[in-house]
Amino acid sequence: MSAVVDRLAVALDAHDLEAAAALFHVDYRSEQPAHPGRTFVGRAQMHANWQAMFAGIPDFHAELIRSVDDGNTTWSEWSWSGTRADGQDFQVRGVTLFEITDGQITAGRLYVEDVEREAVSIEEAVEGLSGQRPDTPDKSP
Repeated sequence: MSAVVDRLAVALDAHDLEAAAALFHVDYRSEQPAHPGRTFVGRAQMHANWQAMFAGIPDFHAELIRSVDDGNTTWSEWSWSGTRADGQDFQVRGVTLFEITDGQITAGRLYVEDVEREAVSIEEAVEGLSGQRPDTPDKSP
């Protein structure tokens, strides 16, 4: 199954939309659990999404960092980068879980996010999540 994701990485990096789309089942189901409004069904929507991605990020680069098969699911870590047509830097990293049957991706759960442009400390992140700033331990010996 990792071979399917390997082929997907090659197709995305080469901007070969038809080769990438051929790896997805016609009734592919996609969800992004952290962004429920982004759920969709169908290879046609996948095709439309990536057509826009390639047009909007002409130098799009996909790097498959690693992948692991677990039953009929392949877990993959990705780094996507490039420069948008409007000149803005594009960097996304994350993990996808693809269900693969008979050499086609039938479902995906995507946990991918923009890489932060400004560094946020762990204390700031915890405060943003919980409303409470953690104490910083004394690191002196």
